[in-house]
Amino acid sequence: MKPGDPEAVRELFERIAPRYDQLNDLLSLGLHRLWKRQAVAWLRPRPGQQLLDLCCGTGDLALVLAAKVRPRGRVLGMDAALAPLQVARRRAASQPWLAVEWRQGDALETGLDAASQDGAVIAYGLRNLADPAAALHELRRVLRPGARAAVLDFNRPDLSEGLPAQLTAGFQRLYLRRLVVPAARRVGLPEQYAYLEASLENLPLASEQQRLALQAGFRQACHRPLAAGLMGMLELVA
Repeated sequence: MKPGDPEAVRELFERIAPRYDQLNDLLSLGLHRLWKRQAVAWLRPRPGQQLLDLCCGTGDLALVLAAKVRPRGRVLGMDAALAPLQVARRRAASQPWLAVEWRQGDALETGLDAASQDGAVIAYGLRNLADPAAALHELRRVLRPGARAAVLDFNRPDLSEGLPAQLTAGFQRLYLRRLVVPAARRVGLPEQYAYLEASLENLPLASEQQRLALQAGFRQACHRPLAAGLMGMLELVA
């Protein structure tokens, strides 16, 4: 599977959606929830805001944001794959007091009005997109001036930075090959999770993410490593 191939990525997430949350909790030891809370902390959601969760998957982060913008606020969760959105809708049905809308759509061409959102997140989606630079342009287009955005994903270590980065990259490969893929094999999804390692090749380095964000029109872009450099968050101000 070619990283960033829109149709292949959509089919992958259609297939893994029923097991996605279970495997996320297992493979990160639940830490993905902590990292997402850090993204929320950067975003500083307030009551009444309109927020966007691009590549929202099964909706866990969108629902956290929806609770923060009550009352009068609203969250739009958008994903290219239908199956994760169906999981998100079932999850949201148990919290009907949260104002959240789910929409199937393209992160590179959302169809949203310009400057219509007070903040946005992309969690574990940037490396799956055909054109990460175009995604950042679209993200900037839909945000109001001064709005914050957080792009959370794996970190791609820059091997030119020497031994520490090389050790991090080596541990990351070991984690993906010896833990992630065997765990996915137990639920019949080894090929889908083997794609994780390949998808990192489509993820710009931290310095490149910052450069692309500034080129897209963000006035502030800072990439912060998480989990000893295994994960990273691009903190943006429009």
